[in-house]
Amino acid sequence: MPIGLVLMRWDIKVSTEILAKYPEELIISDETLMQIYAAHEYTGEPGMISLLVGPLNIASYYTGREKPLYIILLLNLDEDADAFEGGLSDISRVIFQNFEDNAYLDMIPFLFQRLSTYPNLNEEQSLAITYLDSVNRLIINRLREEGVITKSELKIWLKDKYREGFFDVDAILMELIKKDIIKETSVKGMPSELIFLINDLFMIRRPPIKLLKNPIERGLPERFVEEYDIAIRNFYQKYRPSDEDNIKILDEVIADPQIYEILKLLRISIVTKNVLEKLRKKGVDDIDGGLKKLWDNQMIHVFQDTKGNEYYALLSDFYTSLIYPKYMLNIIIHQYGVKSKSEAVLIEYLNVLDDNYRSTKLVSEIEEE
Repeated sequence: MPIGLVLMRWDIKVSTEILAKYPEELIISDETLMQIYAAHEYTGEPGMISLLVGPLNIASYYTGREKPLYIILLLNLDEDADAFEGGLSDISRVIFQNFEDNAYLDMIPFLFQRLSTYPNLNEEQSLAITYLDSVNRLIINRLREEGVITKSELKIWLKDKYREGFFDVDAILMELIKKDIIKETSVKGMPSELIFLINDLFMIRRPPIKLLKNPIERGLPERFVEEYDIAIRNFYQKYRPSDEDNIKILDEVIADPQIYEILKLLRISIVTKNVLEKLRKKGVDDIDGGLKKLWDNQMIHVFQDTKGNEYYALLSDFYTSLIYPKYMLNIIIHQYGVKSKSEAVLIEYLNVLDDNYRSTKLVSEIEEE
């Protein structure tokens, strides 16, 4: 696990200036900060560098000259700095979005925890962090409408649409490529590379089917079985999927490492508070706070027996995955009809979608075997 996080800026009068650090007792010398500053100045480009300074393994993310900040992650010697690049890029935009009123200061411990888990995120958590990023959502939503756009046009459009702070388009696109959401390729005659949507994100609440099949075996007293079934039915009769609801769950549950640990347990068991307390060994410090967030998001139901024992059961689970964008075929047909995209671009897009479909199908068949 990383050692600590430092947020620094350069001030002509005072040289390097630490704006925030976590944990508070973290010590980093002025000389080391100057070395980090000098290394970024040498490259002259925004983005991440990694360097070893004595016993320190450092990953440092520079946000660029327009709004220069240095987000410095101190690592153990055996940790791979490159594995944290996407996470540093992600939290840089969170910091900028909360920079004007210093709201980011209270977020530093949470951001450090989120960043620490970044290399070990499962697909669900990784997709959550991807979709929570407002720049990523802009790109994905634009591609949902058009399917393909030139990289140069996308850069111009993003700078016009997103005015909340620094973002590195190339780094963002690289992360989306790594996650198999987009593909970048070239077509002869086009002024720049093309960005294609190859997988979309699908998100929705879903009933806790495994728990419903055998609630007693999963820990629910028999007297509450009917009540549990009714509670879930009542919830889904009123439930209407929305992007707003999805983003709220992603932000407050899936992307929060501590609350996600609670959710993982509740996906397989109906438990008492005593069982939940065991999650402290996994780093869940605020059990009550986590349960409150799940309650506020209508994800749990609480039963209480005559002795005052409380049983916590999942009311609604959440599902996130990549899906093949079949709907894009209709968009391609429409674009061909109205001549909004060149024939060469549309043919290339069909080839890209076909290749992606075949590879996805092959992986699925291998997994089934």
